[in-house]
Amino acid sequence: MRKYILEFIKRGLMAAAGGPVVLAVVYGILGNANVIESLSPFEVCKGILTVTLLAFIAAGVSIVYSIDRLPLMEAIGIHGAVLYLDYILIYLLNGWLKSQLVPILVFTIIFIGGYGIIWICIYLAIKSRTDSINSKLPGGGDV
Repeated sequence: MRKYILEFIKRGLMAAAGGPVVLAVVYGILGNANVIESLSPFEVCKGILTVTLLAFIAAGVSIVYSIDRLPLMEAIGIHGAVLYLDYILIYLLNGWLKSQLVPILVFTIIFIGGYGIIWICIYLAIKSRTDSINSKLPGGGDV
């Protein structure tokens, strides 16, 4: 268990630096589009810290795929649930998503759809690579 916790922390720390960069780009775009004109020091601080935390958790949670005794569907479920909670809580905390039923439902539907599309793409890519490797085996990979 300790091995997985240390790997979670390592993965999280590697990605955490990207969080503030993403936030800077978002703030830059919002400022350029005149959506926001100024941010208080508190808003900037909260944004930097929460997006760093978001990136840390999002990267670290990928450790679930390294746990051998965890079935793939359970790993996908845990990964998806943690990412969903990570994003929605940070978005709500920062006021980037209104704390109302319709915006939360829209976010949830988009998240589930996006997560599903990403997993379909990953599945198809791995299946294609596996089929290619199997076809090169003696006997065409027939088992």
